Amino acid sequence: MRLGVEAALVRGELVRGDVEVDDGVVVAVGVAGGPRGRVAVPGFVDLQVNGFGGIDFLAAATDDYRLAGAALLQTGVTAYQPTFITASESTILEALRALPHNGSPRIVGAHLEGPFLSPERPGTHPIGHRRDPDVELLERLLEPGGVTEMTVAPELPGAELVIRRLLERGVVVSAGHTNATAEEAHEAFDLGVSTVTHLFNAMRPFRSRDPGIIGVALTRREVFVQIIVDGHHLADETVRLVWAAAGDRTALVTDATAGAPNGGGTYQLGDVEIEITDGPPTREDGVLAGTVLTMIDAVRNVHALGISFEDAIGAATTVPARILGRPDLGVLEPGGPADVVVLDDRLEIVDVLCAGGDRVVARD
Repeated sequence: MRLGVEAALVRGELVRGDVEVDDGVVVAVGVAGGPRGRVAVPGFVDLQVNGFGGIDFLAAATDDYRLAGAALLQTGVTAYQPTFITASESTILEALRALPHNGSPRIVGAHLEGPFLSPERPGTHPIGHRRDPDVELLERLLEPGGVTEMTVAPELPGAELVIRRLLERGVVVSAGHTNATAEEAHEAFDLGVSTVTHLFNAMRPFRSRDPGIIGVALTRREVFVQIIVDGHHLADETVRLVWAAAGDRTALVTDATAGAPNGGGTYQLGDVEIEITDGPPTREDGVLAGTVLTMIDAVRNVHALGISFEDAIGAATTVPARILGRPDLGVLEPGGPADVVVLDDRLEIVDVLCAGGDRVVARD
């Protein structure tokens, strides 16, 4: 099957020609004869999705994942981490046990955003469920399996032991909801923390003589940063600053909630009731509570700020895959999985394939 594209983005470079897919695998790129105006890119990889299509993942059943997955595919996401915010131990365990081991889009694993977060930087997370790092609690949370990333405030007492245990278990450790100083941030990254959850949001602010974790993350070449580019969480100038300092290690995340992609109304984000009107979701006290952002809109937003098409797509594909240590994700190349998004010259989605399956979008 040919995709009918003019070019394909392969390892960050546009290769002219069509793409051929067979039995869930990309078999050729650069095939002569593709029509003009369409380009194939790798399927998007979203590391932080709290909910989608009316579904809150913390309370989702198997059928709910099918509904949310179908909605995610429409926005170009072919692999993602359902993200569970801070909640009671029993709620998190129940959510982990309900996590499907397969599906379309691909469910990479769960991102636990808490409960080991700073009491000074909780954001919208319920403070009553926050806990100081505790290895015994961690072991209980890891017992069901399926955890691939965990957000931890690394400056908290007991965090070093928790971080070491997570790394031993092959879990990506992200610093977030943190009040870490620059010194504490350096210690965490030296220990093996490799990324930062929604940089600038819910963390110690950057100051000239107190750069905190933001300044350290932006200046350490081995640290990946994740950002929300929805026009609300970060100013345009802040996004450009991040790209200037850390462009090739910057991952786009949506931090989407159940109201995405359509928004409007009252939804749940774990134990928190959120309201969506004309802007981002908020708690009743006005605190930001995730987004209604889609990954294709995040790509468009970044590109509109002057970031190249190739780099904007990379931030939604190859960079998050590198964070996870998953070379099989976020790529489009011969021999690789046929997780593909076809875009037109307005960055509108024309087609989406996940593992070469039936096209879920087909616009004439």
